[in-house]
Parts: sequence; C-alpha cells; structure tokens
Amino acid sequence: MSFQAKLKREWKFLRGLTRTLKRVKSITPDSSNLICDDLEAAVDKWRDRRAMTFEGKTISYGELDAMANRYAHWAKGQGITRGQTVALFMPNRLEYLAVWYGLSKVGVATALINNQLAGPALAHCVNISAAAHCIVDAETSRAFEGIRSLLDRHVHQWVQGPVHGDQRDLVNALKSCSQLRPDRETARGALRAKDTALYIFTSGTTGMPKAARITHMRAQLYMRGFAGATDARESDRIYVALPLYHATGGLCALGAALLNGGSVVLKKKFSASQFWDDVVAETCTMFVYIGELCRYLANHPETPNERNHKIRLIFGNGLRPDVWDDMLDRFKVGGVLEFYGATEGNVSLFNFDGRRGAVGRAPSYLKKKFNIRLVKFDVESETPIRGPSGFCVECAPGEIGEMLGHISTDARSNFTGYADKAATEKKVLHDVFQKGDAWFRTGDLMRMDGDGYIYFVDRIGDTFRWKGENVATSEVAERLAGVPGVREANVYGVKVADLDGKAGMAALVVGPEFDLKILTEYVDREIPAYARPLFVRLQPEIETTGTFKYRKIDLVEDGFDPTRFKNPLYFRDPAKGYVKVTKAVHAKLLDGGYKI
Repeated sequence: MSFQAKLKREWKFLRGLTRTLKRVKSITPDSSNLICDDLEAAVDKWRDRRAMTFEGKTISYGELDAMANRYAHWAKGQGITRGQTVALFMPNRLEYLAVWYGLSKVGVATALINNQLAGPALAHCVNISAAAHCIVDAETSRAFEGIRSLLDRHVHQWVQGPVHGDQRDLVNALKSCSQLRPDRETARGALRAKDTALYIFTSGTTGMPKAARITHMRAQLYMRGFAGATDARESDRIYVALPLYHATGGLCALGAALLNGGSVVLKKKFSASQFWDDVVAETCTMFVYIGELCRYLANHPETPNERNHKIRLIFGNGLRPDVWDDMLDRFKVGGVLEFYGATEGNVSLFNFDGRRGAVGRAPSYLKKKFNIRLVKFDVESETPIRGPSGFCVECAPGEIGEMLGHISTDARSNFTGYADKAATEKKVLHDVFQKGDAWFRTGDLMRMDGDGYIYFVDRIGDTFRWKGENVATSEVAERLAGVPGVREANVYGVKVADLDGKAGMAALVVGPEFDLKILTEYVDREIPAYARPLFVRLQPEIETTGTFKYRKIDLVEDGFDPTRFKNPLYFRDPAKGYVKVTKAVHAKLLDGGYKI
C-alpha cells in the first residue's frame, strides 16, 4: 500500500472514530438526561419532518411524539409506576418505537420480546421481565393466550386490535389519553441515565433467552453512537427490515435516522424478492443489515432494481467476506460500515475505513483509548489461558483469542448485565491482568493483525477440537459457501463414539446444481484435512433466530443418527467419499468400525 493510500485510510478511520466519540462523550451514569430526552430534543428540532414510513403510512416527528405521549399517560392511568416493567410483544409496526419511547417518559421500563416466540420460551421471557402488563397485537395475542398457564403471575393483556374474553382494548384506552407530554419533573425527574430503560433478550441460539438490562445510558450509546458513526443527515432515509426488539434494528438504525433529522422506512419483515424494489421506491439512502440478510440477497437471482438504488452506506454486523464483495461489486452500494458489539456488553468496534472482512480496528497507537484485549484461550476447557503469574496472556498479532472488555464506571466501559444476577456474573472474568480487575467476556474468538484490524473467528462453544486442531465453524462455513450449489452452510461439531474431540458436521441448504463429488473435490482442495466435514446433512432450510442467527443446539443433539430426521445425511467414508448414512453405517460408526 502506498503512503498516500495509508494516509487516506488513517484519515477515514480517525474521522469516523472522532465523529462517533463526539456524539457519546457527554453520556454519564449520573446524568439526568435520558434517552427519551434525546428523542424529545429531536422532535423539537424537526417536528414537521417525516420520521417513519410503514405500510404506506408516514408520520412526522411530532406525530410520533404525540403517539408516545398517549402511551405515557396510559401507563400513569393504569398505576404503572417508575421502575416497573411493561412487556411489549409485537412485530414491527408504526407504534413500536412509540410504546417504549412513551413509557420511558414516565420512568417505566419496556421488555422487548421476540414476536416469533411461543410456548415455554415466550413464557420464560414474560416471567423474567416481571411485567404485570403485556402489549400485543392481533398477530401475537394468540401466542400469548397459549402461555397463560405457564406464567408466574397474572399478566394483563392489552391488545392493539380486536379483543375477546378478558383481553383489554388498548386502542380504545389510548383514545382518552392526552397527546401532550407528561410533566418531566413529576414523571421522571429523579431518574438517572444508569436506570433501566429496556430489556432486550439474547437470541437463544443455544438455550432460553436471557434479558439484557439496557440502561438509558446504554440506549444513548447505541442511538447517539450510530448517529455519529453513520454520518447520517436530514436527507437520509434508512431502510429497516430487522426486528425492532433487537438492538441493531431497534436502537442503532433508529438512532442513526431520528437523531439526525432523517427518516426510517420500516418493514414488517425482510423479503429478498421485494428488497431492492422497496429501496428504490422509497428512495432509501442506507439500510441496516445482519450478515445473513445480505447473504439472502446475494443468493437471490438478479433483479432489475438491484443497481438502480441510491444506497450510499449499509451498516450492520456479521457480514462474511464473500458476501461483502457481492454488496460492493454486484449491488454497487456506496460503502459498508461493519461493527461489532454485544447487546449487553461493553465492547464496541467499528470498521470505519472499509477493510473487507474486518469487524473493527484498534490500532496500537490508540491502544489506551480502547477497553479491549484479546487473550489466549483453551478451546477444550473453554477458558482463557493463564500464565505462571496467574494472569491472562495477551495474544500477539495473528493469534486467536477471546475478546474481553475492561469493566469500569464510565459510560463506554460499564457493564449492566442481565436481569439474572447469576447470568451476569458468568460473563465477568476477574484478576485478568492485575489483582482486582474485572473484564466482560464476549464469548467470541477473534484475531488482530499488525495494523490493528480485528477479525471475527467463531463463537466460543462453536469452535471445537478434532485431531488435535481447533476447528472454527464460521471459517469452514465461509469455505463451503464457495461450493457450487451451496446456498447456506451451518457447521458444528458432533461426538463420534469414544473418539477424542468432535467431528465436523455441515448442515447445507443446496440448489439443483449441488453435487457430492464436486463437494468432495472442493473440500479436499480448499479445507485442511482436520477441518473437513465428516458428515453432511442436507436441509430445505436452516432454522434461524429472529435476527438471522443460526440455531445449532437441535442439530448438535440430532448428531448423525439417521432415525432422528428424514433429510439426506452423508458420512465421508475414507475409501468411498461421502456415502449415505444408513442404520448399518450408523451402527458401524458407533462401534468404531471406521478408521477416521
């Protein structure tokens, strides 16, 4: 790279970092300025500008605020007081932001529950929220009705739509509520930024969701931070097809638009076939992504509008390098802002200068400005490695380790944890580099190069040991994506009889051009022997969470037992290549009849 190119890269990185830090530097735990104050300030500045468009209807900033005020007065009328929680169980819709924005005006926290949940998982989320009231709509009320017997307490069900039985009519109740702002000092004057504004639930990829406690301060970090990081303007329209119950869509994207005078084009759910037509029709200039959303676009056949748009920036996380290329080269988006962060955590990284594949950057000359460290990690024990001193060992450039975030009292390094104190403590590592220090465990394995670029490797628990080597499932999945006919790949490890470690298994969604012989030739050429999938399972689709994260727990439990599922399953016979797993083959594997 030429000196001029390096200079341009550094300028772009520092400009983005400075812009972001400027927006968040005034956030402090004891501040009386709350997230609802930030939104009210935006309303006062841009009252008549359009704020949000949903299913053909557009509301202004002023109309959004009036809607929120009704929810605030509704809560007061129901005797819901400061410090209490209301559960919100609805899909994306125009009222969604208004609900929690309005409740925050009177000091009430909102638990944002995944609208795709049902049964025990839904009951679990409602129970740990400790809410006595739950807001639903006609779509989600049926699922709520189904869990009443599983709830720890009576929860009043308020329906944004038709009601029956003992359900309560929220639409009618709101009609008598004032559109004027509640008195600030009376409603929330004693609250501080360190108090709880929201509960956002983890995706539950490996078990029941956990409720991450989002303080006003953390919500401000998300919303203000992305207002700065994206460099959004009043003219920007941000397309949001991600669920609003999650931080990426519900805080990062909304903050980028609404704290800069821009507007949001909200969709109920993502559709690869309609995406580019929508973006063009709504004259969108940005969109927020989760990596798999972009993969769906890349796997979709070419459409007339996929390069007729005005998208100048896309921002999000989890974008794989091959799809990154598609976004820039095929779809011709103006730029990519990849970021990394855990909903409940204190680690935030941004890739401001667009290095393809990196989740962020922390150059050595700014090391003290970042609260992060990579420490050496033992995959088998799933714990950081400690040296002779008893302290953790920092990774050298190129080495893979767990990303940690130093916990302190300032806004950016604070760790608020979960509603469950025991779950919170499990995420904290003590005595890391000195006696008495505390660090947040991200649960993610990463590596950093000599220039400070940071690359995601795998989730702890997903990486496994086989033949004495660590196998990163995400890296194998990226390789398999290059096989002709492979649309999606979900890689994980399974136990085989009493063999040490776990063998690789890949659940694949494939097209008609997929061929096992070509797969064999490809993996032999592109993937090291220890990392090649020993088993391949074909599926019509891969189960994901509401934020497009792959679920693995059920796949791991199924293992390679052909009686547990009907889809094709193959084993890589050392002599014959991939062969179908029959009951006889399965028995031979369990008896150690194959030399693998």
